[in-house]
Amino acid sequence: MHLPEIIGTTGPGHWVLLAVFGLSWIVQMFYWAGIFSRFPAHRPTPRPASPEGVSVIVCARNEARNLERFLPLILRQDHPNFEVVVVNDASADDTDEVLAALARQDSRLRFTTVPDNGKFTRGKKLALTLGLKSARNERIVLTDADCYPAGDSWLSGISAGLGPDVKLVLGYGRYEKRKGILNLLIRYETVFTALQYFAWALRGKPTMGVGRNLAYMKSLFFENKGFASHYHLASGDDDLFVNEVANRKNTRVEFHPDHHTWSLPKTSLRGWIKQKQRHLTAGRKYKRGSRWRIGLELISRITLYGSLIASCLVTAWLYPVLILFGVLALLRSVILALAARRLEEKQILLPSLVLDPFMPLILGLIWMSNLFVRNYQSWS
Repeated sequence: MHLPEIIGTTGPGHWVLLAVFGLSWIVQMFYWAGIFSRFPAHRPTPRPASPEGVSVIVCARNEARNLERFLPLILRQDHPNFEVVVVNDASADDTDEVLAALARQDSRLRFTTVPDNGKFTRGKKLALTLGLKSARNERIVLTDADCYPAGDSWLSGISAGLGPDVKLVLGYGRYEKRKGILNLLIRYETVFTALQYFAWALRGKPTMGVGRNLAYMKSLFFENKGFASHYHLASGDDDLFVNEVANRKNTRVEFHPDHHTWSLPKTSLRGWIKQKQRHLTAGRKYKRGSRWRIGLELISRITLYGSLIASCLVTAWLYPVLILFGVLALLRSVILALAARRLEEKQILLPSLVLDPFMPLILGLIWMSNLFVRNYQSWS
């Protein structure tokens, strides 16, 4: 039977196809209308900066030039009481010399160097644990060596939410805008990921955070035995740790544009894929509820687009299906546009219309590639 003869019929297979589309549409509507809409609708209560001491921890490997550029921006923060602790993990460049020169200029900068052992491969988790142990303050703020604050009030803003009950604050780490499709992909994926973890945190079910901009109490780390349960994984020093220790009562979000961090994006597809391979290794260790929440959204998006295309090609329900999809696409566009506006991310909406159908497939292929790649300790 040729395709023109199939169109317009209503066999059992077509009803199954329609059911798959309908179920996927309902699930996606639940996510966008019921969960993701919480982020642009949220109106945070301004919190004054706390005079309590803060320790900023930066871990670095072969990041001499970035440290030279970005540490002065951290050291000029307007917070009244802070230190910066840098852990140099066996760098082969002149990181030590750069840190020594900066430390002579500002006594608030302290650093330690982990020598190259040569007998085993270390990861960022060891360096971060050493930094936390040496921190003099209970309030900890994390960022990366290739990141810099959006303004001088970043440190005051990201740490202001910490207190007796709030042990963890999730911030936003954005990427610099560059030319090219890869940069659009990176920035769109960053916005969509932030929309998810901010919205779930506001829903009372925090799922993850990013180490580019994250604050928590030092005691929270050691009371939960740090990274002991997942030290063997290449990633998880930020998202997996948050997934383990965050809950409805102890977590807040902070996404004011002045309290963002900026990061240098990957400039090659291969580099970005390697980064995502490391990050996706942590997903299998998430709590079961978190895996279901993230996985169901991803699967329903894949089945939605697949059943949409099939329904339009081989069934008589072309217009009803397109109308339903149009309603969802409009809702999604409005929420994403409002979220991007709150994060001051520009020129994301139109590219997202093209990238959204392919993103689950791209991440799925990268995740599958991890089955054939050795899981090693590394740096993000």
